[in-house]
Amino acid sequence: MPELPEVEIVRRGLESRARGRRVRAVRVREARLRWPVPDALDRYLAGAELRAVERRGKYLLFDFGHGTLLAHLGMSGNFRFLGDGLLEAPGRHDHVDVEFEHGTLRYRDPRRFGAMLWHPSTQGPVLAHPLLASLGVEPLSDAFDGALLHRAMRSRGGAIKPVLLAGGVVVGVGNIYASESLFRAGIRPTTVAQRIGPARCDRLARAIRETLDEAIERGGSTLRDFVSSDGAAGCYQAASLVYARAGEPCRVCGTAVRTIRQQQRSTYWCPRCQR
Repeated sequence: MPELPEVEIVRRGLESRARGRRVRAVRVREARLRWPVPDALDRYLAGAELRAVERRGKYLLFDFGHGTLLAHLGMSGNFRFLGDGLLEAPGRHDHVDVEFEHGTLRYRDPRRFGAMLWHPSTQGPVLAHPLLASLGVEPLSDAFDGALLHRAMRSRGGAIKPVLLAGGVVVGVGNIYASESLFRAGIRPTTVAQRIGPARCDRLARAIRETLDEAIERGGSTLRDFVSSDGAAGCYQAASLVYARAGEPCRVCGTAVRTIRQQQRSTYWCPRCQR
């Protein structure tokens, strides 16, 4: 599943290529995604100008002024922006085309766990939408720091890694980057969240930001179906510190990296560096 860095990379690509363009038409070939694509999406968008592409957690927010198109990539979705000269016949899993002036935004999703929903501005701010309202703080924002993390952790009695994944404290720190961030901070992933003191919360907040920034710089992690909006693959996984390296030597101390399952997800850590 694409995580925050991958979604941010897609957002930046689409913002640079599609912002300011007007929609000519919307073609929905398969509406059965996680939730049905609105029947009237073509009517909502035809003639509208895309003002901005923003992100909240792992959701992409296409701002058209009179409303916002919320999109989620799910397990296997991706957006590609295809210039008029690059447009090709849609494949089996190419479910939605948003045709702009001089280009087409194509949504592909083999597993169909993604989403495309319409939020009209008459229903209030898009950030109050039920899918967004309860999300935690953005890890790349100024609001995220060790003090905020420590306040939130004091009421969490579970292990730290599942707490990070839950999204109620901080959004977008998915399975890959949670393992990586905890390694950088020197915190074992099974540590009870409420037992992590202010100093370690400071280290963890810095580690989360550094990990996500590096992943974005490297183009994200190419696992299964992720590609950026121009079709490029990421390379973060080639430099991961612990993720998917079970049995291999730790890049810092040489101890064999270990793996366990936490809430049906694989967790990787170094038993020496993360005591």
